[in-house]
Amino acid sequence: MSDDQIHWFSIVNSLMIVLFLSGMVAMIMLRTLYRDISKYNELETQEEAQEETGWKLVHGDVFRPPSNSDLLCVYVGTGVQFLGMVLVTMIFAVLGFLSPSNRGGLMTAMLLLWVFMGIFAGYASSRLYKMFKGSEWKKVALRTACLFPGIVFAIFFVLNTLIWGQKSSGAVPFGTMFALVVLWFGISVPLVFVGGYVGFKKPAIEDPVKTNKIPRQIPEQAWYMNSIFSFLIGGILPFGAVFIELFFILTSIWLNQFYYIFGFLFLVFIILLITCAEITIVLCYFQLCSEDYLWWWRSYLTSGSSALYLFLYATFYFFTKLEITKLVSGLLYFGYMLIASYAFFVLTGSIGFYASFWFTRLIYSSVKID
Repeated sequence: MSDDQIHWFSIVNSLMIVLFLSGMVAMIMLRTLYRDISKYNELETQEEAQEETGWKLVHGDVFRPPSNSDLLCVYVGTGVQFLGMVLVTMIFAVLGFLSPSNRGGLMTAMLLLWVFMGIFAGYASSRLYKMFKGSEWKKVALRTACLFPGIVFAIFFVLNTLIWGQKSSGAVPFGTMFALVVLWFGISVPLVFVGGYVGFKKPAIEDPVKTNKIPRQIPEQAWYMNSIFSFLIGGILPFGAVFIELFFILTSIWLNQFYYIFGFLFLVFIILLITCAEITIVLCYFQLCSEDYLWWWRSYLTSGSSALYLFLYATFYFFTKLEITKLVSGLLYFGYMLIASYAFFVLTGSIGFYASFWFTRLIYSSVKID
């Protein structure tokens, strides 16, 4: 396997995207924040303040809890759990503890780490929930512990039943399924509750600005500020940063080749994190400037939409590279890629959400508001 050049090429390509985005973020930060904040903080006459447009106008609404806020907490918590799992797995793989020749080792390590990262999931979701003035942390903790694993387990179970039906030796035996359920309810769920309890006991995160009683009207938005448009744009760049590496990963999973270049993978993963964060910050800034303050869900979905491109790419790969003719094999492929895309959605979405969360808190805490 001598495709090191391709990997370097893909990393350079991804770094270009990152540099371009970083430049944009830096420009926004310096130009706007420096200019806007100094302008906002100069004592203006009342008429000038009336004519003021831009992100300062929505300060009374920007930290208003979104609709379906509990579900957002659940998804952000799950994303944190996933991020923890992927980071630790990759660090172990880069240091050489997880050999790719031992196929099951990587999977076992990921499952165990997922279970133990539950404590962070509970903590993150209940911290956010308390900030949204929620009181029933147990409900949110339970949903965090069951929603994502439940959906994945359901898909997995259906796929496994299909393999059983084919009387294949590749089916996961019943004992292993039972062990997975025990891991999930015996370790993961209690840990999520522990994390939730700790997170809820902490003092709530204070908003930098007060929220008004009455929500303000959102003005008519330009076509390019439409939420669907920003989802589609927001997903392209993070996907573009990883898709060459993705080709190698798919080849190693479906065409039985070894994947051993974890150092490259780790680099690409870091690039993915930075890209997701930056594209979401840029789009969130444009959105606030056009006086649309509904950024909570939008920031999550903007970077999370790269999972849609991942699934489309997997479909393309299926029809161009794989010669699968049996229906069950095709279903297996799409089932597993659906699980992978869902996981990718949760991971990238949470990164985008936290980036926007940090950004909005930063800019609103630096302007003086009467």
